[in-house]
Amino acid sequence: MKFDIIKENKKNNARAGVIHTDHGDIPTPIFMPVGTVGSVKAVHQRELREDIDAKIILGNTYHLYLRPGLDILRAAGGLHGFNGWERPLLTDSGGFQVFSLSDNRKIKEEGCTFRSHIDGSKHLFTPERVMDIERIIGADIMMAFDECAPGDSDYRYAKKSMELTHRWLDRCCQRFNETEPLYGYHQSLFPIVQGCKYPDLRRQSAEYIASKNAEGNAIGGLAVGEPTEVMYEMIEVVNAILPKDKPRYLMGVGTPANLLEGIERGVDMFDCVMPTRNGRNGLLFTAHGTINIKNKKWESCFEPIDPESHAECDQVYTLAYLHHLIKAEEILGLQICSIHNLTFYLWLVTQARQHIIDGDFDAWKAGILPELSRRL
Repeated sequence: MKFDIIKENKKNNARAGVIHTDHGDIPTPIFMPVGTVGSVKAVHQRELREDIDAKIILGNTYHLYLRPGLDILRAAGGLHGFNGWERPLLTDSGGFQVFSLSDNRKIKEEGCTFRSHIDGSKHLFTPERVMDIERIIGADIMMAFDECAPGDSDYRYAKKSMELTHRWLDRCCQRFNETEPLYGYHQSLFPIVQGCKYPDLRRQSAEYIASKNAEGNAIGGLAVGEPTEVMYEMIEVVNAILPKDKPRYLMGVGTPANLLEGIERGVDMFDCVMPTRNGRNGLLFTAHGTINIKNKKWESCFEPIDPESHAECDQVYTLAYLHHLIKAEEILGLQICSIHNLTFYLWLVTQARQHIIDGDFDAWKAGILPELSRRL
């Protein structure tokens, strides 16, 4: 994998670049739709390619390991072969999902024992096992196995968790280096910075992760309940240390405003379930604010959903029709909202990239931020 920086902002850390992978190039900054179980909920691959124009999507190691399972994925030639996605893929390590099962898992030095949320069966994830699983899934970018400490962790627990993450990373790197990709194309391993909301821990973790000289690096354990300003502070602390010539991935973030603030602070990659999850609940993001399509005010509004969007559904269907679909609990409504929101998110990061290249990112961001927070 190779990362080229095309343009850097003179006033802050925003930059535009390109990540080159064997499944295609990824222009940055980029937003990655979340396809937890091998699909982006309610969205066809054609819509991902043509309307949304997603350059890379995510799969989740925990969920794919449990279902459909490794035998099926390997027989299919990995997730690319299984779901028909020909562009780049990234896999989360499953760490966040495993540690979310607080009543059904046990953390120890060896790894994490947990019970399946599907059938209660018992499983063990070790750093070595996770690397093997991600090799079988076949993502272009593999995430290291880490512990994501709760956002309200005290200093003692956050430090202990970070140190465990670092020891697990050493084992991930060793296993990654002693194994080969299974399907004939290159895979990259990204370590994950932890340290909760504590600046000194974040610095320690960023320095440790940077020392691994990986092809890219991630920032985890944010947007998990801490104040937004704390999240921004931690991004600045970490990005002052992580190498500038490698892509930086902020995991699980976030709102449109979060994306722009992250980009300004030097983040290149984002993912979040917000556009699809909020869409399925009737919330639309637009360049002029948010729309709660369930509100009665849209019942007789026969304007296109978003005349500024290039997605076909935004041009063909009206707000009144979408209001009707959502109120009637028609599945098509969930699809339209999901496609619209993902199209908007990709539009937003594409606009940010172009304004960085054009040299007016700061003025553009200052103008659009107040609009994004409006309720229409």
